[in-house]
Amino acid sequence: MARRNTYKEDEVLETPFDVRHLLRASVYIKKYWKKMLLAFVFSAIGGIAGLFAPMIIQQALDIAIPQKSLHMLYMLVIALVVIYLVSVIFTTVRSYIMVNVGQDIIYDIRKDLFNHLQMLPFQYYDDRPHGKILIRVVNYVNSVSDMLSNGLINLVLEILNLVFIVIFMFIVDVKLSLVVMAGVPILAVFLFWIKNKQRRAWQAVSNKNSNLNAYLQENIVGARITQIFAREDENAGIFRTLSERCRDAWMWAVRYSNLVWPGIDSISVFVRAAIFVFGLVIFGQGNESLGTIVAISSYASRFWQPIMNLGNIFNNFINNIAYLERIFETMDEPVSVADAEDAVELPPIRGKVTFEDVSFAYEEGKPVLDHVSFVVNPGESVALVGPTGAGKSTIVNLISRFYNVGDGRVLIDDHDIAGVTLHSLRSQMGIMLQDSFIFSGTIEDNIRYGKLDATEEEIARASRVVCADEFIRNMPDGYKTEVRERGAVLSQGQKQLISFARTLLSDPAILVLDEATSSIDVQTEKALQKGLDALLEGRTSFIIAHRLSTIKNCDKIMYVDQGKIIECGTHEELMEMHGHYYHLYTAQMDDISKTEG
Repeated sequence: MARRNTYKEDEVLETPFDVRHLLRASVYIKKYWKKMLLAFVFSAIGGIAGLFAPMIIQQALDIAIPQKSLHMLYMLVIALVVIYLVSVIFTTVRSYIMVNVGQDIIYDIRKDLFNHLQMLPFQYYDDRPHGKILIRVVNYVNSVSDMLSNGLINLVLEILNLVFIVIFMFIVDVKLSLVVMAGVPILAVFLFWIKNKQRRAWQAVSNKNSNLNAYLQENIVGARITQIFAREDENAGIFRTLSERCRDAWMWAVRYSNLVWPGIDSISVFVRAAIFVFGLVIFGQGNESLGTIVAISSYASRFWQPIMNLGNIFNNFINNIAYLERIFETMDEPVSVADAEDAVELPPIRGKVTFEDVSFAYEEGKPVLDHVSFVVNPGESVALVGPTGAGKSTIVNLISRFYNVGDGRVLIDDHDIAGVTLHSLRSQMGIMLQDSFIFSGTIEDNIRYGKLDATEEEIARASRVVCADEFIRNMPDGYKTEVRERGAVLSQGQKQLISFARTLLSDPAILVLDEATSSIDVQTEKALQKGLDALLEGRTSFIIAHRLSTIKNCDKIMYVDQGKIIECGTHEELMEMHGHYYHLYTAQMDDISKTEG
């Protein structure tokens, strides 16, 4: 069977080279304009000093050597050495300054990009592979930093250098200088032809690299699943295809990039040859001295060098403008879930939660909640049950305002949560999602994540409540044990218990448990339930659980289906109704009995 690569390609950016991206990036340059100006001055002094070298050589060939003036020759040699030293010293200092500026710019862009990513809603991460987000923060920022620091300074320097070369060249000889300038129209036609081809080629490279990075990150995270389903060969084939596309796109782009320097160099060689032809033959007959021809030839070489450098700078700009576009594209991503302009701090809450005719959809035209209304009083425990995809997790996500409500209102203690600050809302809630995420670091650090000032005793107390203390103390370094990325050394159940301790330590007024015990064995769950009963007392809690035996004691049980609350009541009340909950509960109990039997 033919392999089918379903990995989604990025859209191809067909926008032209847009100087507005560079103007927008100037905000990162303005902070360091003094250092960049100093580097520019140092480079300019070194570059202008070097332009006197051909004139010194001309004097040596036309005057000092024919007149056999050793004193003049010595002075000219000393002048050349001084020029060389000035150029080296000033270039070294300038490089040191620009390395610092470049790293500062990297830091500033990456900080702004990361801060913006922290504020983007869940929807943004739901719709994009994480690897494509990662490559923008790391690779793309590294690529554009040199363009924004050295690239811009070099652009101005090379233009300035070109102007001075032309001035010095015409001072030496006008006619031979015009021979050099005759090559400029040819170069302009060549650069115009190659410009658009380069831009599109490097944008394609950006797309292919993004796809490869996203697929690689996804497969590293899902390595266990790959081996479980024996997908190694299939995945290797997809990776090989993506790698080949990266290689082909890179080689195609490099072909155009490599045409810039040989093209300019070829024009330079023909022009320098023309100088000797015109100088010795056409303008000859003793009108042009050897020193003049050599000086103009040297200036011609220097004339094409800044043009080649400008070509390389332009090439670099073409390569990186696509990356800059992607960085700003991410920064322009709207923060749809944010504090309103007139948002107020939510005061300490008692825990009353009200849904008033709430409707919500992740995608237009596909409602997940349909005119849902209910009231949960402070301290009540509410269980949400129903089939997968019914809208249970969406309800608790809206309470935490991870998404904006489509229609209706969600209120806590009669405060519309759309009008309060996100920090004041979420800091008073404890949320444990179905996916128990463990950060790199120690177990202690992970538990303290939501309350940085927590003492070791508070951490241990929370761990004891959720039955995590015993297994933590049995680990090599106890609470100081390093757990590495995503808690690789922990079982799924242990990760959930640590996440539970982290949530409980924050002492929330509203507690949300979304399948919080799904990876905990039945024996541990029974022990955990005793601690939870004491903890939930006095707190409003929302519990999503497929094990209906764990939610029998809740004050309310809501059966959610097709975006609506079909049934609501206590366990006993719902069982008496012989409705959806009754059939779900009895079917689950029958399955448990058959399993145990």
